[in-house]
Amino acid sequence: MTRRDADAATDPSTFQADKRVLPRRLEPLQRVLPGLMICVTIALATTFIADHYGGPTLLYALLFGMTLHFLSEEGRCLAGVEFAAKKVLRIGVALLGVRITIEQVAELGIGPVLTVVCGVMLTIALGALLARLLGLDKDMGLLTGGSVAICGASAALALSAVMPRHETHERNTIMTVVGVTTLSTMAMVIYPLIVGVLGLGDTEAGIFLGGTIHDVAQVVGAGYMISEGTGDVSTFVKLLRVAMLVPAVMVFMFLFRRERRQEEGASKVPMLPTFLVAFVALVIINSLGWIPPVVTEGFTDLSRWCLVTAIAALGIKTSFQKLAVVGWKPVVLMVAETVFLLLLVLAFIYFGVASI
Repeated sequence: MTRRDADAATDPSTFQADKRVLPRRLEPLQRVLPGLMICVTIALATTFIADHYGGPTLLYALLFGMTLHFLSEEGRCLAGVEFAAKKVLRIGVALLGVRITIEQVAELGIGPVLTVVCGVMLTIALGALLARLLGLDKDMGLLTGGSVAICGASAALALSAVMPRHETHERNTIMTVVGVTTLSTMAMVIYPLIVGVLGLGDTEAGIFLGGTIHDVAQVVGAGYMISEGTGDVSTFVKLLRVAMLVPAVMVFMFLFRRERRQEEGASKVPMLPTFLVAFVALVIINSLGWIPPVVTEGFTDLSRWCLVTAIAALGIKTSFQKLAVVGWKPVVLMVAETVFLLLLVLAFIYFGVASI
């Protein structure tokens, strides 16, 4: 080291310059970390409660987050909450792809596939129609229809991520998550009783439960509550509904592309969102058998943590006062969509369409 280098290394001004450079590099992390850590803490607490005492984790996270709504008005936490509600959410949705393989879908046959496709399309269309009849905006009908038809709260979060962010966007998302989670929990208890009353076999019961219950966890719980065969079929059918998230998001992107372009600028609206491309890529990679079971399990857990963290952030951003303004109409809308899907799948089973 030369004398000049040694003098520069011991110069106090050099250390001051380094102190100025380091915070600049860490500024994005420092800005996001406080709010993000709060959302992660809520996710940890609610997951512990759900695992030890039962109940829907996402609903707990949402309610816990809403009790901390005041943090959304405090500048230090706001950036992290926004990061969790958008970026972490999309990571969680993308990682859902490790749960699906093309082989699983092919094993079901054409009947369940036709049942699921028709159920998703008709339920979303019904949601848009009923929303108009009830005086609600179109976005609410499409969002609730998609969440009921596909995979509950996860679908609501994924679809809302590509919808325009108007003043009622977050309120609609929260209402949808609360409603669809509550209905899914009720269905997990009631639908196995319907299976017993109707005398459905294991395969028919699996198609019924997998084709009607909203959230994956509740489908698994209800299916294996009846038998192992019913649980296997219901899980595969449910994963097929999860796979319908890809075309649904693409259609929503097309429907709302003009509004998103006006909102964010033409250069910022991609043809396909990155998280959707990642979802499809993971499905293909998983279908090729390149993902070891341990990694699949780890990615599944990480996806769940991301979604719980994101829903905690959405809860923080929403107040009880905003929800009270919505009234009873969204509840009627989601109940009607749920009953419609129930009757439609039963009709497909009884007329033999689901067994083709």
